Amino acid sequence: MDSVYIPKTEIELENWMKENCFNFNSYSINGNGIYEGFGIDKSGGLYIWYYTERGQKDNLKYFKSETEIVEYAFNQIKSDKWAKTHCIGFSADINKINDLKNILQTIETEFFDDKIPYFGIDRPVYRVFVLGCDIKKTEYLKEKYWTEK
Repeated sequence: MDSVYIPKTEIELENWMKENCFNFNSYSINGNGIYEGFGIDKSGGLYIWYYTERGQKDNLKYFKSETEIVEYAFNQIKSDKWAKTHCIGFSADINKINDLKNILQTIETEFFDDKIPYFGIDRPVYRVFVLGCDIKKTEYLKEKYWTEK
């Protein structure tokens, strides 16, 4: 799709996200369920942009038309670095993560990594993320490199 494309309906937004390999982990678009994040809702003829976390839903903005809220959501999602990330490595074993990063470099796949205090400050978990549609060529790596439960 061309760079000036702006979806007009939730279905178009959902399809754009799928075509461009965005994840739906933090966005409820066209009714998919999320644990926490942003979404589109409808009530009394209004469209609502909301945020939900731990079962608490906060309405953030109201729109009169589907076109308006979809354009707003589109711009939010497009500018969210995390919306286009896919975690393929998740392990406390730094050697395993380094192996994964070497594989990604070999197959010329852009990635970034971080560490989080998942098991506490003294036992971090290392994560590796690929961007966008690179998930299609790397998803098979999750089986070996996503080792923590």
